[in-house]
Amino acid sequence: MILGILNEHDQRVAIVPQLIKKFQKLGFEIWIEKGAGETAFYSDADYESAEGKVTSKSEILANADVLVTYHPPSDDDLRALKSQALVVSTFAPYIDDSIIEHLKQFDIIPFSLDMIPRTTIAQSMDVLSSMASVAGYRAVLEAANYLPRYFPMLITAAGSIKPCSVVVLGAGVAGLQAIATAKRLGAVVEASDPRAAAREEILSLGGKFIEVAGANDDIGAGGYAVEQSKEFLQKQAELVQERAAKADIIITTAQVRGRKAPVLLPTSTVEKMKKGSVIVDLAASTGGNCELTEDGKVISHNGVTIIGDSNLAAKMPTDSSFLFSNNIHNYLKIMVKDGQIDLDWENEIIAKSCLKSKNKGEN
Repeated sequence: MILGILNEHDQRVAIVPQLIKKFQKLGFEIWIEKGAGETAFYSDADYESAEGKVTSKSEILANADVLVTYHPPSDDDLRALKSQALVVSTFAPYIDDSIIEHLKQFDIIPFSLDMIPRTTIAQSMDVLSSMASVAGYRAVLEAANYLPRYFPMLITAAGSIKPCSVVVLGAGVAGLQAIATAKRLGAVVEASDPRAAAREEILSLGGKFIEVAGANDDIGAGGYAVEQSKEFLQKQAELVQERAAKADIIITTAQVRGRKAPVLLPTSTVEKMKKGSVIVDLAASTGGNCELTEDGKVISHNGVTIIGDSNLAAKMPTDSSFLFSNNIHNYLKIMVKDGQIDLDWENEIIAKSCLKSKNKGEN
């Protein structure tokens, strides 16, 4: 079986050289497009040393039994694939479900990594969590780069410096990693999240929990935030505004699956923040938690820096690629039996992540 990896012009690469042997044990040969790993600091020579085959894009598309990508391949690439090739990517049908109908024109079996159930058994293949963890860490570093202050308390001969104050809105995987990173750097950290389980997790990392009464039950949400009532959002806004006025850094991570991100920082709140403060909005791609966020841009409003970036994981491509590769290995492992693709449609993970008919590749 041939597993193809393309040069996607993302800083990350889908499979790293040091994991090739693990894929070989499943029965895969790794074919990788020339230069695909360069921006993640994996050279073509690294892949060849690990027994990967470095070749052209056209040869990969013509021969791959499985194609793995971060971003959905172009229509031309999908047409160039061999019949019934498996395409493993992030198609995001919950944002635009027309992609499911669109994919029917191609003779492929598409799987969407963002549709893998967020269950205990699927944790090792949860790409969203892996990338969110990296993004949460990087968000703190991005904020530190723009903040005109130290993070920790410092006592020097020239005077004492107070620790900076960090507020994290949304304590999922990204938020928790942001809390932990900010604490390591010496900040005073507070965090808010409507999910019942978040309180203990925030406290365990040394953060202070900003509790808002009246949250909707998150049971059955699969680890995602749930949509909240207007009353709850109003209470949350009041508390956030109070904390924001004192905060040096706010990191927002709140997203509701399939919907626009909730606005947690309206313009009026931003304008109460101290000049020099920083907002990092990880929900930028779905509208942003800050009303002023511009996706993919760093802007300044009234002396406050607002960083809109939902793709921070790509700025740490070496480790992001390693984690993604492990996720993919664990995912493909359930699709292979005796060195061959064997799709068990009774398996919840396979069935729910496939975007076509579950009748063994039927189009």
